[in-house]
Amino acid sequence: MGGFFGTISTTSCVADLFYGTDYNSHLGTRRGGMATYSEEEGFIRSIHNLENSYFRTKFESSLGKFKGNAGIGIISDTDAQPLIINSHLGRFAIVTVARINNIDELAQEMLSQNMHFAELSSGKTNPTELIALLIIQGKTFVEGIENVFRKIKGSCSMLLLTEDGIIAARDGWGRTPIIIGQKDGAYAATSESSAFPNLDYRISYFVGPGEIVRLRADGMEQLRKPNKKMQICAFLWVYYGFPTSCYEGRNVEEVRFACGKKVGEKDSSEVDCACGIPDSGIGMALGYAAGKGVPYQRAISKYTPTWPRSFTPSNQDMRQLVAKMKLIPNHAMLKDKRVLFCDDSIVRGTQLRDNVTVLYDEGAREVHMRIACPPLIYGCPFLNFTSSKSDMELITRRLIQDFEGDANKNLDKYATTDSPEYRRMVQAIADRFGLSSLKFNTLENLIESIGLAKDQICTHCFDGSSAHTLDGWKE
Repeated sequence: MGGFFGTISTTSCVADLFYGTDYNSHLGTRRGGMATYSEEEGFIRSIHNLENSYFRTKFESSLGKFKGNAGIGIISDTDAQPLIINSHLGRFAIVTVARINNIDELAQEMLSQNMHFAELSSGKTNPTELIALLIIQGKTFVEGIENVFRKIKGSCSMLLLTEDGIIAARDGWGRTPIIIGQKDGAYAATSESSAFPNLDYRISYFVGPGEIVRLRADGMEQLRKPNKKMQICAFLWVYYGFPTSCYEGRNVEEVRFACGKKVGEKDSSEVDCACGIPDSGIGMALGYAAGKGVPYQRAISKYTPTWPRSFTPSNQDMRQLVAKMKLIPNHAMLKDKRVLFCDDSIVRGTQLRDNVTVLYDEGAREVHMRIACPPLIYGCPFLNFTSSKSDMELITRRLIQDFEGDANKNLDKYATTDSPEYRRMVQAIADRFGLSSLKFNTLENLIESIGLAKDQICTHCFDGSSAHTLDGWKE
């Protein structure tokens, strides 16, 4: 996916920018970049490949080159950023968290208008460059950003480092968040509010869907009011978000705990303990243990010093190997026990298969699984939240293909909790992986735990809703 951080201060911003950007590292693993601006030095930029290392190790040695009181940084899973643009609007640097489904169509439209692109090494159009070109079609930054909202199919949030402050613009449907932080003499904008506490920022504002604000060291100015409708991604609380982050005033760990507690209170399975699959399953497991009245135990632990996230490698076999190697079972906590595990989701099922086999091999008598979200029935057309290229990579769709002879048949029935089709699908997943029992969180429980109205949350991957908002934002 990706995450960004920007800050503007009365003093040097470099240290805050470096650490604030690093605190978004769990959102991406391919590229990292920073840009600063000062009246004396102008724009200074650096971009590094993160596929074999980490943001902090790549940038620590070169921090001395950055100068200025304002800067933006990005962790990106898509393209190398930031870009620096010289235009009739002035010079600016830009970072984006975006998915543009109609990028080829928009590129052809611009080429027909005598514009040009610097292609990526893959031969594809750079999405951040395309967004920048859409912006400079406007007479003002606001008009240009609104042009982005109207034209792209997918989503886009962005930070622009200008010669007059930082402009933060949230996706027109609010699918990805921007949180504003403040401290004496400084403002910051970020994808993850977990970047704030250790840098002494306090959350001061949640940017609304389609809202545009300008940050200066002494305050925030609203350039465009937020849209009335919002479709923030539910998966922020299920999986992406760092436990200490907040979106729309709702803390990630609080939501995960609430989900688990409600599941535990209603669960009739007899188990000896609850355990979370690190990292995103831990909050739910702690809640489950509290609701069920069983101890929380670490029957499996993540080896953090060297292993990155499991979807980092582009090769599926390597992803599976990394997923296996980073999680170490504890034989002493598993032997002869009925263990219940909580995890964030089941996408392909490959990681679940390997984990369950290891747990039985280490002596578990029963292995129960509780999933923090409903089954993923639809691929996401709005965000780059997995490397999946097709809905058929989802285990649910492969099973529906087996059951119906058509992977697209009766999807609404399979997405309906406790329907005959739903129960058949869930039981098939449990049987395939040798689980003693398998239950998914209900959509109603997830929405209630998040605490926002259903129509404010994008749940497309669970129930196919929100597809009408694919064609860009319309007032």
